[in-house]
Amino acid sequence: MNFGSHCLMPQPFTLSSSSEEEEEEMGMASRSIGLTEIGEALKKAKSRWYSLHMAAASHAIAQRIPLVDFILEVRDARIPLSSHYQLLSNFPPSSLRRIIVMNKTDLANRSQLKEWTKYFEQQNCISYGVNSHNKENVKEFLNFLQAQVRELKRTGHSGHATTMMIIGIPNVGKSALANSLHQLGRISAAEKGKLKHATVTPHPGETKNISSLKIGSHPNIYLLDTPGILPPQIHDSEVCSKLALTGAIENLVGEKELARYFLAIFNTSDGYKKWERLSTHGNDKSFTGQDVEGSSGSKLDMKQRRQYPSDHTQDFMVNRVRQTLLESISCLDGNVQNENDLEELIEAQFTALREAFLVSSEPGNDSQTKISAKLLNLYRTGRLGHYTLDPLPL
Repeated sequence: MNFGSHCLMPQPFTLSSSSEEEEEEMGMASRSIGLTEIGEALKKAKSRWYSLHMAAASHAIAQRIPLVDFILEVRDARIPLSSHYQLLSNFPPSSLRRIIVMNKTDLANRSQLKEWTKYFEQQNCISYGVNSHNKENVKEFLNFLQAQVRELKRTGHSGHATTMMIIGIPNVGKSALANSLHQLGRISAAEKGKLKHATVTPHPGETKNISSLKIGSHPNIYLLDTPGILPPQIHDSEVCSKLALTGAIENLVGEKELARYFLAIFNTSDGYKKWERLSTHGNDKSFTGQDVEGSSGSKLDMKQRRQYPSDHTQDFMVNRVRQTLLESISCLDGNVQNENDLEELIEAQFTALREAFLVSSEPGNDSQTKISAKLLNLYRTGRLGHYTLDPLPL
């Protein structure tokens, strides 16, 4: 079995296609909307993302990599190449037992995830897709890791304990996955004592130190959780934009630019067509905001509307946003593959979303920033569809 790392570096991107109904592809126009602004802003801000703390952590991780039995390289399933861990390219492929862990599979396109798994297999890389917040999914992943350890023991590994190091760029879910593995590992071993926790937040860069968590017994397996590390420089504007959109790089790019970039991707995909089918067939009564009189769902929906009239995370608000986006595309008199037409559509969508999100347009109120923040939150939590932003190399 080859654990080679020759598939670490992103290859030149070319758009792939799929006949599957669920496929959501980016058009060429979407790759230029916002890319220049985002890319240039991030290049200028490199000193702010690659801090002295990150440099020190990078050195500490590099020292430990040769000492562990397995490397779990966690990537964001939405950007399987753009979220690669550049530090690993400094080590000979033969020296690493590496497993690429595509986390956040619940936010990625399912059909594309299968294609990425096949791609890594063709590159002689072991990969595994996981949702760190799904207990059954994490349990299956833990069983997979234990099988890898047993195979290692059979090939002559004589150590009493197996060590794994979980590494990756910021905000790919390393600590959440480490905590889930630790909790399940203790339960299966019926161990008692204080449960350790790695720090988990939705913001990148919160893990500051390397910590050890036990995730298995008989044989003993220990997992080292590490801080997220970005390379000192990222020269590709498109990669920068994807990292910012998915939350790996935060607070260095304006939310309005990121929201425009997302809308360009959304408008040139076909994910919204599923919403159109639901609306046409009437399968989702809440999609159009029309309730079935007397139903329990209707009563709950009305209660939510009264209690949370402007909470954009409530189902009725999400459905309103979906309907607004769907109607804006349906009314487009142009071609989304044309950059000028796409720009006009995005401007119209911002105007329509102000009403959908119930954002005031009073003077002095930065409505576009508020709309952008709400829109990005819905994208990042999967409420506006599931997207794989990296196309498969061809």
